[in-house]
Amino acid sequence: MLRTTLASSRALRVGVLGLVTVTTAILITSDSAEARRHRRHTARHHHSEAARESYSPQFATIIVDGNTGSVLTSNSPDGLRHPASLTKIMTLYLLFERLDSGKMKLDTEMPVSEHASEQDPTKLGLRPGQTIRVEDAIKGLVTRSANDAAVVIAEAIGGSEDDFARMMTRKARALGMSRTTYRNASGLPNDEQITTARDQSTLGRAIQDRFPRYYRYFSTTAFNFRGHTITGHNRLLGSVEGVDGIKTGYTRASGFNLVTSIHRGNRFLVGVVLGGRSGGSRDAIMRNLLAENISKGATTRTAAAITERNPADANVEVADADNARSADTAPVAASEPAAAAVAVQAPRPASKPSLMAAVAAALPPPPAKPEPQAKPEPAPLTSGVIQTQPITAIPGSAEPMKPVKVKTVQVKAGQIKLAAAGPAQSAPPITSTIPSRGEVPETSNAMIARAAETSRPEMPPQPANFGTGNGILGVLPASSVHAPAAAPAPQAVASIEPTRSLQAAPQTSVVKPGAAHSGWIIQVGALESEGEANKRIDLARSSARGLLSKADPFTEVVAKDNRKLYRARFAGLERDQAEAACKTLKRAEISCITVRN
Repeated sequence: MLRTTLASSRALRVGVLGLVTVTTAILITSDSAEARRHRRHTARHHHSEAARESYSPQFATIIVDGNTGSVLTSNSPDGLRHPASLTKIMTLYLLFERLDSGKMKLDTEMPVSEHASEQDPTKLGLRPGQTIRVEDAIKGLVTRSANDAAVVIAEAIGGSEDDFARMMTRKARALGMSRTTYRNASGLPNDEQITTARDQSTLGRAIQDRFPRYYRYFSTTAFNFRGHTITGHNRLLGSVEGVDGIKTGYTRASGFNLVTSIHRGNRFLVGVVLGGRSGGSRDAIMRNLLAENISKGATTRTAAAITERNPADANVEVADADNARSADTAPVAASEPAAAAVAVQAPRPASKPSLMAAVAAALPPPPAKPEPQAKPEPAPLTSGVIQTQPITAIPGSAEPMKPVKVKTVQVKAGQIKLAAAGPAQSAPPITSTIPSRGEVPETSNAMIARAAETSRPEMPPQPANFGTGNGILGVLPASSVHAPAAAPAPQAVASIEPTRSLQAAPQTSVVKPGAAHSGWIIQVGALESEGEANKRIDLARSSARGLLSKADPFTEVVAKDNRKLYRARFAGLERDQAEAACKTLKRAEISCITVRN
């Protein structure tokens, strides 16, 4: 009996020990598997974090001399990149166009839609049903880079953001930005929204040439909006001498972007940095590029203002891009935070030139124009951002152009009262390229106050009997109706002498003896005194952004309705130079007409 009890007890102990052993083995195995799973999950997490930290968008830079259009330095300037909030430069370009044409005003209230209010930050926090003034929207884009305000502008101008984006792309093509495509007005991630550093430098120069009055908003560092002070992101404003704008941008796919304009002395540069790893490094790169190249910049303006091509050509290119969107460009980089960059395909199929040629052949030929006088080509623009179209180029805008009346002025011919005067010669009639108006003295208080800010250096006197005797515009043939041969009138001769009186016959244009001038002439006013005319010349030169630095200034005296007026003029210009200078002066609210000599 005792022996049986001991055997049973031993068997029980063995069974319990085996059960404990098996349970322990199971627990250890389970813990080991869980640990391995945890290690694998941790490794994947760390690898993902490392991948995100190591991802860097593609980098590109360019520095362009705004006075000559030449590229001073660049790194992958034509590589396709995402613009991010640099997109808003084009959004504002189209808004400035509406302001410049009078279709909108700075105090115009724009409605806020639900779509605009739903945009991702950064934004102003606009709510559906509210309105925002145009000027506040401009400052919101420049400082906070407000995405909701950008959509408000897009819908106010284009009706919808998609239609506005097509308008943006057409404008880009018209400006020569051949590798830029817009899909929204804000720059929020979109794989098909692409640009290049070269294209952004073109836009940075064009918006200054076209809208000097509104470009000043890009220098805004802070503004008050509905009780809150909103500050900007552009750290170079106020910290680098001469920097006056223009825009920053960032998405994960684009990296840190920046377009900067600097005017230092007479030098003018536009720089672009795309794909910076941080805001600080991007700004440091731009500072270094500006410092290294500012001394290389030209001190006189030789490049013509950037003009827009024929809108029909731009429309064809945009339509072609929309029809073949997948073939034009592949995404440069993924827009989501954890996505990796992908490769870039060829930007344009080879069949496109033939399409453009077919469209061009279908267009009616332009009306015949007189051939302009042969002139030397301007300095080559190695940046390639200005695409010249001698026949179809439309300065400034793709907006419908208003018809321009051209008036032919008949000048009475007569004898020249100079000892060295030669026989009379014929010359073509004078024509004005803008609607002519009565020549009246421009002596308003505002213009005199602006003119008084500058002083005219004393010009050296001309030697006696200096010149050819043919005058600034030559001796023109008399009209059979207005100038009978029996009663010739004295001929007008130009002069730049500051103080010399002369007798002027009533109802007859008379000018001082002086040297004949060549090239096209622009007139910036007809004043009641020679001093005012000289001040107007100085004001025009300082307001022309270097376009008149090589022009020949002079005054011309005329007698009209028993009053003596002094014309303020510049000579020695090519036709395109004269038209570009006049265009700039008119934007500065200085009257200007061009005259062919």
